[in-house]
Amino acid sequence: MWSVTESETERTDWPVSPAAPWPANVRATIWWHRARSSDFAPAGAKTLPITMCMVVDYTTSPVGPYREILASPALRRDVGRVPRMAVPFIAVDSATSVHGGRTNWHLPKVLAEFEGDVLGEAGANGDEWSVRTTSRAVGPQFPMLGSLGFAQPVSGGSAVATASLKGKARVARVEVDAKGPTLSRWMPSGTYLGLQIVSGSMRTGEARLVG
Repeated sequence: MWSVTESETERTDWPVSPAAPWPANVRATIWWHRARSSDFAPAGAKTLPITMCMVVDYTTSPVGPYREILASPALRRDVGRVPRMAVPFIAVDSATSVHGGRTNWHLPKVLAEFEGDVLGEAGANGDEWSVRTTSRAVGPQFPMLGSLGFAQPVSGGSAVATASLKGKARVARVEVDAKGPTLSRWMPSGTYLGLQIVSGSMRTGEARLVG
């Protein structure tokens, strides 16, 4: 499965999860910055040099509550008309969610330990990597309606899916401290513009193969 070092695992015996679609209620902090390296985007893909990252608190989901961190080194612009994430790094604190991500969407989920509040100070720790975030709101809440798409490299093309999202958001400044074999090269520490999803409902649909 396509991934960076931080999302590699030898484990295969994950608890079985439900098939997509997955509805969920979420809280999250999202941030982005200009891509620092093109080395970690899908080989041969046409991309926009924007790195997108997020820490998410799933308060409800088909596998129960869990927390997640993920990042896309660049946005793909070669699969459909809308730029999509390609996610080589994603970690959660639910073994059943690991199965769901890997089986339903070809997302290379691994287990990690989480602490704190995604809308304040939060941390995620895995094997030889760690990410700490401090999210500070800037300005009032506003209603939001949109979607996040991703396109994961697979044999024969890309596994493409979309997560629709509606809820309340506000602009944020996000301080990031990231360490890891690859993370420090493409998800560097710093302070970035971001967005807090104060409360939201999300639905992640089935993946389809696009050649």
